[in-house]
Amino acid sequence: MVQGNEVLASLRDVRKRYGTQVALDGVTLELHAGQVVALLGPNGAGKTTAIGLLLGLLRADEGQVQLFGHDPQHLAARRNIGVMLQHAELPPTLKVAELLRLTASYYPAPRPLEESVAMAGIDDLLARPYGKLSGGQQRRVQFALALCGRPRLMFLDEPTVGLDLPARQRLWASVRALVSEGVAVVLTTHYLEEAEHLADRVCVLLRGRIVSDGSVDALRARVANRVIRCHSTLDAAEVAGWPGVHQADREGARLQLSSNQVETVVRRLLAADPQLSALEVRPAGLGEAFTALTDDNVTPDQREAA
Repeated sequence: MVQGNEVLASLRDVRKRYGTQVALDGVTLELHAGQVVALLGPNGAGKTTAIGLLLGLLRADEGQVQLFGHDPQHLAARRNIGVMLQHAELPPTLKVAELLRLTASYYPAPRPLEESVAMAGIDDLLARPYGKLSGGQQRRVQFALALCGRPRLMFLDEPTVGLDLPARQRLWASVRALVSEGVAVVLTTHYLEEAEHLADRVCVLLRGRIVSDGSVDALRARVANRVIRCHSTLDAAEVAGWPGVHQADREGARLQLSSNQVETVVRRLLAADPQLSALEVRPAGLGEAFTALTDDNVTPDQREAA
């Protein structure tokens, strides 16, 4: 994977409001070549606003936004980006091959059509009208359109919604290939395993502020909770009420809980169920870490201490 210090786009102390609502509150973010940044946060956290500013679709109230050293509305800068939005309105009567050729024509040095088709896995769709495709097929075409201009920076907004597992894995492999060429990728996704699989950095937004920015492992390390798994007949709802237990769930014979007091909770589990087996303790996954950082019941001071 090619990673460097080259900053392709940035937000510096950016603020954006919509009337009295603060969407971004002093956000600083750099996007580096050869790196996947997963931009995560609950609805209303400011993700869409941040991307809109970087794309030149919005203007910041305060701070500086740059895209390849220019204002994001600069045409030469915009020709270096590829975008896959969650909702795309494309001409339904155009065939897929026609859409690809039309989109590629807007760029000075686009990929060969065959290469874009192979990376998106859409060779069987070229002769079909876009409007006749399924939702998953349309997403694959949108990915091809995002990469066909040979961009240096790509924005992928929920790219695998509607895709089956083989199609998702193909897209992941193509993203890794693009990043190995030095492309920077901004990924927004509700599939946290996708972010965990692809991201070099995870940036978590909450109420317009960045509350965490670092590797997946660094984000996990900020969270005191650990995951405990075991085979037990104990009632999950009862265990969830124990001191030090953040959450408890059952999947068949397996009981899973998260706790910030592992030793105490494990002792109580063993005392409460002498037949308990297959005990396992592991660090929090990205999902647990994300939940801990964005939980409305956690105060800002607790997040800083996490």
